Amino acid sequence: MSDIHYEIVQHDGGWAYKVGDVFSETFRSHDDALAAAKDASARQELAGETQGIVYQDGSGAWHEEVSKGDDRPHADVVDKG
Repeated sequence: MSDIHYEIVQHDGGWAYKVGDVFSETFRSHDDALAAAKDASARQELAGETQGIVYQDGSGAWHEEVSKGDDRPHADVVDKG
């Protein structure tokens, strides 16, 4: 099982959370970004249905995989602010 970290950061004149190099929308306050990150983190761990997924990696290549509905990562929120 993998780990996903939602990090709270200042971004674009406000606050956001990011996963890797990807930023969320910008929120007016730190507390709003933190609440949104906690919600996204909790939903990331919810089991779902097994289904096919298609995604593009950082180099632009497309991939097709089957994602098992019960194979969810551990997700947490990192708040250094």
